Amino acid sequence: MHASFVTTTATSRLGGNETDRLALLAFKAKITNDPLQVMSLWNGSIHFCHWHGVTCGRRHRRVTILDLESQKLFGSISPHIGNLSFLRVLNLPNNSFEKEIPPQLGRLRRLQLLGLHNNSISGNIPANLSACSNLVGFILNYNKLVGPIPTELGYLSKLKFIYMNFNNLIGNIPRSFMNLSSLEELYAFGNNFSGGVPDALGQLTNLTAISLGANMLSGNIPPSIFNLSSLTALDISYNNQITGSLPRDIGITLPKLQILSLGSNNFTGSIPISISNLSELEIFQVNENNLVGKVPTMEGLRKIKYVNIIANHLGSGGVDDDLRFLYSLSNATNLIVLAADSNNFGGMLSQSVGNFSKKLNIFGVAYNSISGSIPVGFENLINLGWLNMWGNQFTGNIPIEIGKLQKLSILNLDSNNLSGNIPSSLGNLSVLTQLLLGYNELQGSIPLSIVNCQHLLVMALSNNNLSGTIPPQVFTLSSLSIILDLSRNHFTGSLPIEVGNLKNLGELDVSDNLLSGEIPSSIGSCVRLENLFMEGNSFHGSIPSSLSSLRGIQVLDVSHNNLSGTIPEFFEGFRLLQKLNLSYNDFEGVVPINGVFANATATSVLGNNKLCGGIPKLHLPRCNFREPTKKGSTHALILVIPIVLGILGLILVLCFLVFCWFKRNKERTSLFNSGRLVLEVSYQSLFRATNGFSESNLIGAGSFGSVYEGILDEYGKKIAVKVFNLLHQGASRSFIAECEALRNIRHRNLVKVLSACSSIDYQNNDFKALVYEFMVNGSLDEWLHRVPGEYEEQDEPNELSLLQRLNIAIDIACALDYLHHHCQTPIVHCDLKPSNVLLDDDMTAHVGDFGLARFLLEVDNKHSGNQTSSIGIKGSIGYMPPEYGMGSELSTSGDVYSYGILLLEMFTRKRPTDEMFSDGMNLHNYAEMAWPDRVAEIIDPVVLLQGEDGETSTSIINTRHQSHFSSYKIQDCLTSLFRIGIACSAESPPERLDIGVVVTKLHVIRDNLLKTDGGKRITIAV
Repeated sequence: MHASFVTTTATSRLGGNETDRLALLAFKAKITNDPLQVMSLWNGSIHFCHWHGVTCGRRHRRVTILDLESQKLFGSISPHIGNLSFLRVLNLPNNSFEKEIPPQLGRLRRLQLLGLHNNSISGNIPANLSACSNLVGFILNYNKLVGPIPTELGYLSKLKFIYMNFNNLIGNIPRSFMNLSSLEELYAFGNNFSGGVPDALGQLTNLTAISLGANMLSGNIPPSIFNLSSLTALDISYNNQITGSLPRDIGITLPKLQILSLGSNNFTGSIPISISNLSELEIFQVNENNLVGKVPTMEGLRKIKYVNIIANHLGSGGVDDDLRFLYSLSNATNLIVLAADSNNFGGMLSQSVGNFSKKLNIFGVAYNSISGSIPVGFENLINLGWLNMWGNQFTGNIPIEIGKLQKLSILNLDSNNLSGNIPSSLGNLSVLTQLLLGYNELQGSIPLSIVNCQHLLVMALSNNNLSGTIPPQVFTLSSLSIILDLSRNHFTGSLPIEVGNLKNLGELDVSDNLLSGEIPSSIGSCVRLENLFMEGNSFHGSIPSSLSSLRGIQVLDVSHNNLSGTIPEFFEGFRLLQKLNLSYNDFEGVVPINGVFANATATSVLGNNKLCGGIPKLHLPRCNFREPTKKGSTHALILVIPIVLGILGLILVLCFLVFCWFKRNKERTSLFNSGRLVLEVSYQSLFRATNGFSESNLIGAGSFGSVYEGILDEYGKKIAVKVFNLLHQGASRSFIAECEALRNIRHRNLVKVLSACSSIDYQNNDFKALVYEFMVNGSLDEWLHRVPGEYEEQDEPNELSLLQRLNIAIDIACALDYLHHHCQTPIVHCDLKPSNVLLDDDMTAHVGDFGLARFLLEVDNKHSGNQTSSIGIKGSIGYMPPEYGMGSELSTSGDVYSYGILLLEMFTRKRPTDEMFSDGMNLHNYAEMAWPDRVAEIIDPVVLLQGEDGETSTSIINTRHQSHFSSYKIQDCLTSLFRIGIACSAESPPERLDIGVVVTKLHVIRDNLLKTDGGKRITIAV
């Protein structure tokens, strides 16, 4: 018998009190916390009116308030709450409730407050909540609600405030809201609402706050809204596309306004003079619009805290009164932020800046046309944390008084015309993290006092006239981890050996100075260096071998020095090195040909007249290794000459063969010139490594070729060799595509390519292969779909635990996130499936097989690209998104679809091509119908066998894979994972999640799974 029928029957037989008790018990049953925790809240041995969070009426003893705020509750809201017919307050914020809002809440005719904020509630807002005719407050912030706002909510005539910030709601703001005659506050920030701001809101005369920022609204703000004299907050900022101008009389028609936030829109015109009448205004943000003209006085804004007018076209560029509005804020004693960067302000700053509020934390006038000297007076701003005035025309000295700003964290005076010395008083700025003084005319030396700034992350002093030696003490600032830029000055002497102290530094630039001496070997201790610029000095000697430790280096420039010796071969092994400039030195000997040296555009060796060899594109002379002839060695000479001639003849023959070989292999991939190769291999070495590509070495086969395992004799390295079947149409193109995709990408969750081979086999046929790092644990497909009994009885069974599957899912998502968002050109994989995910010795997942990968050269958003699938099928059946089959463009959302299917396959252990999926049924629908209540019915049983104590009822699970998770954590984890898989594999591309969002959500799921319970650390053994 259905539970709601039982409850209704109980109501008639046992009376209202019993109805409330049963409803509360049903509510408790939906809470999935540890039973002891729930028992501590609601002790069943006493009357329910005394349970925690429950309040009953004195006369009728019926539940009137259910308030369980911040009780760390998990589960869903029981529909039986709808039987608490006397309930006036339902307040459940700051918990972890999931699933939908029960429509049964519409029965609560007496309900006045519904507070469900800060949970994980999903689904639509039920339309029948409009039956709660006494509802006054409606708070749904920070959930996962979807769909439009029901128009029926416009019938709640007593509703005073609606809070629904940060959900996924869509559609228009309903015109029916014009009926909410009592409405005072409407907060819908951070959703996906579209359309215009409805004129109906302007008819709500009691309205005091409108917050519609971070949506997709367009059009003009209706004039009627600017006539709401009771309005205290108007926020339509961030990512909307509102146009029009600000009304001239805004300061008169909105006298109570405290917040005016219209940033990141398309407003034009000027800031109205009447703005000064807004005496209650605290926040004024019109940043990132197209406003022009003079900023009016703000003298009347006595309560203002934040002024943000960044990135407009305000000011005239050269009129002294451009900045007069700044000084009109001297009476604003609560001012915290004054940001006027990126405009067209001219004129000079006066000492009146010292009259600003002592609370001022941010002062920004960067990227304007302000001239004159930096005035004395800033030292009065004792709470100033950020002084940003770069990109102006300031002249004169840096005031020594700035050293009195004990809370200053960022000082940016870059790109001005400042002169004089760097004041030693800056050493008093003990919390300074960024010191940016480049592109000025500063002179003198670096003050030793700077070593007192023990929190510096960035110090940029480039393009000045600084001189003298670089103080060794500078290099004791171990906090420097982002940039130390001393370039384009007049520093002399040697580079101090103390540079080795900067072990965490990312970029060091000492270029274009007068430095001399040898490059200190200690620089090899700076193991996190990515960019090293030393060009334009007088360094001599050889490049120290210690630089071989700089494995993460990306750009290295030592050009225009007096360096000598041979070029170190270890540069060949720097896989991340993208630019190597050795030009105009005195290097000699052979130029290597591998790694970065294989790319003529990435390597420069010009102006080194003693170099030879290298790749042909470097246009260097061939190396001559002949020994000089000694006197009296006539007989030796007679023997040597024929040998030399024979060698020369052999070389000519070889050159001819190589020429023919190159001519035959015009499709040489750019991977050879990318600097990414670690091994140099030939067809012969691959033939030997794989026992002649024998069947016993075959570990996989696909559409375009076969994969063999092997061991390279010359390196002793185990490898996987993908040999392309060039008789198959598209195989050659697949080889090129895979090379192109792999040439400039590197990530821990991508299969590492070691080399490529484009040659001729022993039958004189074209041969193309890629060499990968061998993955000892095979593919994810093998682990998921191993046939029972496939392994010997004594072997360890291959089963993946919940935590292992979750870690693998995160690894794959991280790889896609890198390809989609962190490559120079976004890459679409186009063939994501379990067989293309390989597992190394510690079960870390690596995505491979880029044979169908494509670059998105023009990316408008996550749903577009310049490649279309009309060229051919882009993917594998079951994993390919439906839009590809209809000729749609390739997109990152196509990869997301494949990922969603793969994720569901990982936890259901069902292939998308399973014979059960027919007649319109597919893996996505199969999971969607089971979610959320019946997930346990379709989950891989192996996962569910992990109980509260980690024990399992079958021997098929090895104890290494057991995880001591409570059952509710497993349930919560799986429900969340299925939700992600379903969302990613949605049929419509716009409905799919961005892969970056997926990565974030998966980490949260894993953190929740691993978090401690009751202060006791859970032990995970995998």
